Amino acid sequence: MECTQEELHRTWMAYKKRSDESLRNHLITQYLPLVKYTAGRLHSRLPQEVDVEDLMHAGIFGLIDAIGAFDLSRGVKFETYCIPRIRGAILDELRALDWVPRMVRLRAHKLQRAYSQLQRELRRVPSEEELAEALGMTMDEYSDLVRETTTGIFVSLDRKWYETDNNKEVREVDLLDDERQEEPTSVLQREDIKQLVVRGLSQKERLIILLYYYEELTMKEIGLILDISESRVSQMHASILARLKNLLRRRRSEFAV
Repeated sequence: MECTQEELHRTWMAYKKRSDESLRNHLITQYLPLVKYTAGRLHSRLPQEVDVEDLMHAGIFGLIDAIGAFDLSRGVKFETYCIPRIRGAILDELRALDWVPRMVRLRAHKLQRAYSQLQRELRRVPSEEELAEALGMTMDEYSDLVRETTTGIFVSLDRKWYETDNNKEVREVDLLDDERQEEPTSVLQREDIKQLVVRGLSQKERLIILLYYYEELTMKEIGLILDISESRVSQMHASILARLKNLLRRRRSEFAV
């Protein structure tokens, strides 16, 4: 429950006389909105994956330190004294959680600025050589810079990408390509080609293709299996390829991606 200024002043006086924990907790409760306000302001400029509750937790420690160090005799409002302490505690926590060295971050910003400037000037994506020249680096130094700066880049897949017309959030994870999932058109085209290949072949010709390309047998080994000569297998194989090439050439447009 919020108390009056007079009651708050009496609490301060009592706390400074005997440093009672219950009095300190009462002061923390009264000034907790300052923590929420400061954490909220900082959180609005941070990536969405940063939890505002974590910022508030750090801010409370700043508030506790401010309560303990506050000097009533100086005639300064506690709010004026406290907010920078809360903000500093939150920023210290953010710096402690950010494992990417400050120098690496500065070099990453320098690289990004050079990239953006060259892209504007050239009106295209700059090459690595052009970026290295703009940064006054050798290609080895540029490669080291890219490797150094990219090792510290993480993105939350829960971050909102955009919001649809029906107010449904689309997250970054929803936009990632599943490299294990084949593109449906490619799957259908490959199946069509497979059917086209085997449709005009006899059973013996299909077996030659299977044994040669999938089982990786030699012409001699295939001849022994089919009970025909090696030269006959070679002739049949050449004939099969010639027919298939001619067939696929005529229908090339159907399988263009």
